[in-house]
Amino acid sequence: MADIEERMEKTIASLKDSFNTIRTGRANAAIFDKVRVDYYGTKSPLNQVATIAIPEARSVIITPFDKSLISEIEKAIQVADLGLNPSNDGKVIRIAIPALTADRRKELVKQAKTVAENSRTAIRNIRRDGNDELKKQQKDGELTEDGLKTETDKLQKLTDKYIDEINKIYDAKEKDIMQN
Repeated sequence: MADIEERMEKTIASLKDSFNTIRTGRANAAIFDKVRVDYYGTKSPLNQVATIAIPEARSVIITPFDKSLISEIEKAIQVADLGLNPSNDGKVIRIAIPALTADRRKELVKQAKTVAENSRTAIRNIRRDGNDELKKQQKDGELTEDGLKTETDKLQKLTDKYIDEINKIYDAKEKDIMQN
């Protein structure tokens, strides 16, 4: 059971990471988590080659540790397809986060819904693996019929708990995206 719960926790953590990269109308440093900058031939995460500051709700300032990387960072942000237009003044990169249109909000909610459904499916697959393991234990004589029923019920309760958590996380993200 501990292994199954750990796998379900990892699924929830993965869902939260995925949701962090879905842009809302406000500036958030997490949207740059997947941006990789070509740093002397090596693809490095943006947060390892620059600081990311959020001075206002709709703006981001990226200050590279090495000023020669400014054009590489700009290129990496454009390639990441975040729908953002970086501009630089030779020292820092400024990004204005545009307000989301109603259509774009709906697209992002759809994307979030898909990510949430994939996480629910992952939880159900973990439950199935757990049930298979329990049946195997019963077949091998390690578990009685009543023990199998008890453990299966525990597994279902655990599954329901994590599905509910996914739903709460999704509802919060949807609300965040749809806010003006």
